[in-house]
Amino acid sequence: MRAYFVTGTDTGVGKTTITAGLAGCIRNLGINVGIMKPIATGLTEKKGYKSKDVAILSEASGTNDPEDLVNPIFLPALASPYDASKLLNMPIDMPLIFTKFKKLLSTYDVVLVEGIGGIMTPITKNFFVVDMIKAMALEVIIVTRASLGTLNHTVMTCKMCKDNDIKIKGLIINNFDEKGTMAEKNAPTTIYELTGINILGTIPFIKDFNDINMMVKTIERNIDIQSLIS
Repeated sequence: MRAYFVTGTDTGVGKTTITAGLAGCIRNLGINVGIMKPIATGLTEKKGYKSKDVAILSEASGTNDPEDLVNPIFLPALASPYDASKLLNMPIDMPLIFTKFKKLLSTYDVVLVEGIGGIMTPITKNFFVVDMIKAMALEVIIVTRASLGTLNHTVMTCKMCKDNDIKIKGLIINNFDEKGTMAEKNAPTTIYELTGINILGTIPFIKDFNDINMMVKTIERNIDIQSLIS
């Protein structure tokens, strides 16, 4: 059994689409892959899963698990879990999350857990995403981007993992444009030089990131999936 926690350097970096693409690739190999979004916030979908992210992940992985298993905590507010919890007066039940996670581990051969926001996104006043990763004892895949400012965010994310003894499987650079600015074109090389962390792959810009099949095909071309499951 293998499991990874997919985190990002910040919000909107593409964690959901990358996680969905990875799940679809693993599924195409005939492997029983499960997904989890422990905590989700945002607008409530009108049908199906409350969280759009969970719906995307479930579709890509081909799973049909109960919502309270794959997404134990949903907070209908556009805010961090900490702020949403306070605004809605809805305490976050971390033991419940860990119980559901253990059930998924016992059900699937590979489990992909998508985080929320960046690694220091607050869940409670004194508990952050990094603490959830440590409690789950998972290796992380970090999703970053190639735009200006990514070096700061990426180096800090990697350092936070190392400071907390969290093993990093590698980095995925999303929305990479080989014809972009100097900062964009040099991003993979510079990020590796600064962090020493393996670059699992660079994913080019995809116009319709909601096209799961396109994302799966793109990831299959740009990432060695076997290295994640062997």
